[in-house]
Amino acid sequence: MNLYVSNLGFQVTDQALKALFEPFGEVASVNIIMDRDTGRSRGFAFVEMSDNAAEKAIKELEGAQLEGRAISVSKARPRSENKKGGFTSDRDRYRF
Repeated sequence: MNLYVSNLGFQVTDQALKALFEPFGEVASVNIIMDRDTGRSRGFAFVEMSDNAAEKAIKELEGAQLEGRAISVSKARPRSENKKGGFTSDRDRYRF
């Protein structure tokens, strides 16, 4: 399962995010999304884990503190479900 992790500090690394999720199961991949122009983190990432591990991580890490920020963790939706392309959160606050 692919997870959408948002409200990340700009200094959070792939390794730090992987370490946060590993207690819930094997982390297949971590992808922090970077701004093409500045090379700086855009404040969100995708973490891939098994379905059972991902469900546990969502329950335990939603609102958890990482580098002084309360992160948001939810199941990511595939591109085909999103008009703009790319993965998004189940909590798409801007959908009308």
